[in-house]
Amino acid sequence: MPLRYKYQTLEFDQVDIHLKTLRNKQEFEDPSGIAASLGISSAAWPIFGVIWPSSIILANHLYQMNLANLRVLEVGCGIGLPSVLLNHMNVEITATDYHPEAVQFLNSNSALNNDKNIPFCRTEWANLDTDLGTFDLIVGSDLLYEDSHIKELSTFINKHAKRTCKVILIDPSRGRKTKFSGNMQAYGFEGVEVPTISSLWLDKPFKGYVLTFTR
Repeated sequence: MPLRYKYQTLEFDQVDIHLKTLRNKQEFEDPSGIAASLGISSAAWPIFGVIWPSSIILANHLYQMNLANLRVLEVGCGIGLPSVLLNHMNVEITATDYHPEAVQFLNSNSALNNDKNIPFCRTEWANLDTDLGTFDLIVGSDLLYEDSHIKELSTFINKHAKRTCKVILIDPSRGRKTKFSGNMQAYGFEGVEVPTISSLWLDKPFKGYVLTFTR
């Protein structure tokens, strides 16, 4: 069956962001076997294509910041709500994800908002041989969902962080933030974790943290 989509608008004060996403987490399409060859199962395939609460919290958090003249990287962007928002705000944003369809949705959603395409690199965190360069701010949401990701993600972030850099991650209490923070400290980052206050942005309670690392 062909994929079914959902169209929605998210409001950030006076800014409206229009998004095309998968209709739900049951959608799947990999006729050429590209995702399967990358180790992405049919169950995991749709995860990139819906909006997750952590992404909404990150987008709202970033919306309130002054990002002028900063080069920003979103890692594990999925559907890329924060990237689409920052792109609409004329922030210099680059996005990465491992999923082969992520860039198609980024481009579609940039067009929906009458914006230019977002620079994108399809890569896994274990790959440190990219031409992305370094960034002033690195962001991501709900990334610590496997133990192996702790070392890979912290190393990837360090590789692409400028000497002076801030990192902001939204973590929905998956139990790995303490170990991740230790890895970031080994790279010279100082970390602060603040419980999320999500009642302003989400319909359901969200127990998580804003993790901020600075160097």
